[in-house]
Amino acid sequence: VVYLVVFHLSFFMFVWSYWKTIFTAPASPSKEFCLSKADKEQYEKEERPESQQEILRRAAKDLPIYTTTASRAIRYCDRCQLIKPDRCHHCSACDICVLKMDHHCPWVNNCVGFSNYKFFLLFLMYSLLYCLFVAATVLQYFIKFWTNELPDTHAKFHVLFLFFVAAMFFISILSLFSYHCWLVGKNRSTIETFRAPTFRNGPDKNGFSLGCSKNLREVFGDEKKYWLIPIFTSLGDGCNFPTRLVIMDPEQLTVSSQNEPAKSSGANQSFPTRPLSESQNRLLASDSQWVEGGPEEENVKSGSLHHNTSGSLV
Repeated sequence: VVYLVVFHLSFFMFVWSYWKTIFTAPASPSKEFCLSKADKEQYEKEERPESQQEILRRAAKDLPIYTTTASRAIRYCDRCQLIKPDRCHHCSACDICVLKMDHHCPWVNNCVGFSNYKFFLLFLMYSLLYCLFVAATVLQYFIKFWTNELPDTHAKFHVLFLFFVAAMFFISILSLFSYHCWLVGKNRSTIETFRAPTFRNGPDKNGFSLGCSKNLREVFGDEKKYWLIPIFTSLGDGCNFPTRLVIMDPEQLTVSSQNEPAKSSGANQSFPTRPLSESQNRLLASDSQWVEGGPEEENVKSGSLHHNTSGSLV
């Protein structure tokens, strides 16, 4: 009875996660990231890249954007005709911009990004458990095959084939699942691993990392009882993310300037009034020790830390 319950439960969760990964549409940027009709016409008329960038800077002034291209330009998608939010990339296979895009997966024929990354992780985990369960179940018959204890029928070749397939899939999925667990702990996407996002202070591969615990919550949510169920519980809206490059609040900046100003705040940095979202408040409202070690840690000094979810690029 226990065998049948475990078998059917693991298979059901595997199929459910796989289904959600495939049929969850990739999330795209909201309309606020699209250029207005006037800006779009002006952008298309301009031939000089400098003039086009000036138009994009003006349009991105009040958007929650902190990253640029490697050449310090506004990230703009000519195909979708919109300013790319942080961590958003254009998928050539789907021909759309995908929020927090990780990669386009041919195994699920879909983009893995903000809307279905949790489902993809659960799909890998339940696939791993299912392969392990099958291999462990067949192992005793596999041993009997090599000791010639199985009856001499065609079924023994089926046992051999089933064990090898389950074992090979287990090994391959284990490496992929381990890699994505490491990505979640670092709060990176596959794309960001190969090309670090560029902030105002330069490229920083750990720019979105808030510490392992909060990185985990950003993907799986605050309610641990829902972590292993393929329902959407990720925090945020996919368009803006808390960063470890903390920007001081204007009032706090005035107080802290008497002691030591935050080095991460430039003289020309503007501070829009857009409030923190509820999910980002939960991620940043606890202790101020979430900044991981590294050279960027010198950019954040002691004091009351506050993060604005929108800012202008300089």
